This record gives sequence, C-alpha cells and structure tokens, in this order.
Amino acid sequence: QVQLQESGPGLVKPSQTLSLTCTVSGGSITGNVYYWSWIRQPPGKGLEWMGAISYSGSTYASPSLKSRISISRDTSKNQFTLALSSVTPEDTAVYYCARRYGAWYDYWGQGTQVTVSS
Repeated sequence: QVQLQESGPGLVKPSQTLSLTCTVSGGSITGNVYYWSWIRQPPGKGLEWMGAISYSGSTYASPSLKSRISISRDTSKNQFTLALSSVTPEDTAVYYCARRYGAWYDYWGQGTQVTVSS
C-alpha cells in the first residue's frame, strides 16, 4: 500500500520561501511511469495543480507558478520536495502531494495546512 505524507512548517511569513516534503512509503518514486505531484486548495476554492516530478526526475510546473516554484527529489530517502518562493497570503492553502498514474491521481497525502502571515 502506497502512502504519502506531507511535512513542513504550517506558518510562513510573506516574502519567504515555503518548503514542503512528501515522504513516500510502499513504493519507489523512481518506479514505473509515475508522476509525483503537488496540488493545493486555497480556502473556499478548488484544487490547483502546482507541479510535478516524474519517475525519471523531469520536472513540470504550472505556468502561473513557474517563476516561483521548484520541485526536487531525494531518491535515497524516497522523498520529493516543493519550494515556493516569495509567498503572499494568497498562497495560504492546504497543500497535498499525490501520485499520478496515467490520467488518475491514485494516492494522496492527507494534506497539510500552510498559512502565510506575518
């Protein structure tokens, strides 16, 4: 059974960098044709795909976030990370990591609340 778990600070100050880690168990992040994604949901809004890193290490980012986002991985720890720079209160959201296989997001983390506030 694949499990994903987000971790990171719940409060970030404006203009700082938000950093989250997703730890994957029960499956390798380098295995098969999987894409490991970051998705967020601001309060009262829908889900927003932020970006992903593939099983081979290729990275993809939403055009609206491309200038601020970085996704990387540590294969020795079976983790992938999100860094979002120059955050504002509009980046307040529940952040999820998820695995995509084909057209489906088949496994999700439980989500972690991140609030941007001074």
